[in-house]
Amino acid sequence: MQVTREELSLQVDQARWEWLKPHYQRGVLIVVDGMLELAEVGERIAVDDTASVKSWLASRMIVKPTAEQFEGWEQQPNRQFAVLVVNPFVLVQEAVPEK
Repeated sequence: MQVTREELSLQVDQARWEWLKPHYQRGVLIVVDGMLELAEVGERIAVDDTASVKSWLASRMIVKPTAEQFEGWEQQPNRQFAVLVVNPFVLVQEAVPEK
């Protein structure tokens, strides 16, 4: 069954860092640059579009979290993220902190 971008956009949710930490520890957390839409990235991963994924990886638009990001998130367990699960990956974008 093919998943569409529209269906995936309905599955984007919010989560706090403390809820995402186990996925980081399993190595399945992927940080998506804010210039990309989570649903688009999820769709490209779901349909195995290796050209798009390789391009985003090469340009660092999608990355595994760095040790520095992890440490920063550990200091803010309530930090909010936009989240989309595309098995086996958990795609996240950092939410802009409220002022």
